[in-house]
Amino acid sequence: MKVFVTGVCGQLGHDVMNELAKRGYEGVGSDIQAAYAGVADGTAVTTAPYVSLDITDQAAVEKVITDIHPDVIVHCAAWTAVDMAEDDDKVAKVRAINAGGTQNIANVAKAIDAKMVYISTDYVFDGQGETPWQPDCKDYKPMNVYGQTKLEGELAVANTLSKYFIVRIAWVFGKNGKNFIKTMLKVGKNHDEVKVVNDQIGTPTYTFDLARLLVDMIETDKYGYYHATNEGGYISWYDFTKEIYKVAGYTTKVTPVTTEEYGLSKAARPFNSRLDKSKLVENGFTPLPTWQDALRRYIDELDMENL
Repeated sequence: MKVFVTGVCGQLGHDVMNELAKRGYEGVGSDIQAAYAGVADGTAVTTAPYVSLDITDQAAVEKVITDIHPDVIVHCAAWTAVDMAEDDDKVAKVRAINAGGTQNIANVAKAIDAKMVYISTDYVFDGQGETPWQPDCKDYKPMNVYGQTKLEGELAVANTLSKYFIVRIAWVFGKNGKNFIKTMLKVGKNHDEVKVVNDQIGTPTYTFDLARLLVDMIETDKYGYYHATNEGGYISWYDFTKEIYKVAGYTTKVTPVTTEEYGLSKAARPFNSRLDKSKLVENGFTPLPTWQDALRRYIDELDMENL
């Protein structure tokens, strides 16, 4: 099986490439950078075939992917800077990447009859209430530009293809790139106290674990919408930070605040990021380990001195 992976310079794409190599599949990575840019951790992704690709360039997408002719496309590339996406001069670019770029890839997937995985987000919903969102829920009410454009990407895939997996995730962390854990560890090193919101509820997703699930999926034809985060229960960012510091051995005080009290975000954030993942088990997929277990493994592998 040959798999084309976009966004390999990010957290998830990096881990997907490594998971493919572990299983003996042929992975071809791509991103917008001229050459692979990411952690040189001795894993397969650093030596795998790589092609520079701007997914907003329709002709380039068509040529590159048609020439490679993969059996599967795993589309991890996206604009993910949520607050910056709200800037008036960025909206068109965000839409060109998250919606237009995804449409370009879906069109080629259809032409070459490839399966496609699209990575989406809890931000396609309005983030209200306390009921976990179901994967087949179509009550879309994105609350910011990022969420709206990711929804447009979902619809591009679903309206173009029949052989697709749309996988919504939340609170992502991985070795390759920036994330909440790395930020909190940096801040906790230099401050006696940090304030963290306690009214946004969800579950973290470790890209190492998610990559395993995604490759499990593409080995099947169990297409459709899925939710995938680590197990272990729903928590707040405050709860998560406390556990991060506990595992890392930090004594930094963590003080809970409301989103309104914190008040630094330009984009509206969901209060309810609870994602129901029962469809995974119903379709025979192995759920991800608990987020507590994932966090311990992650911090054990981090280079704490060079965060």
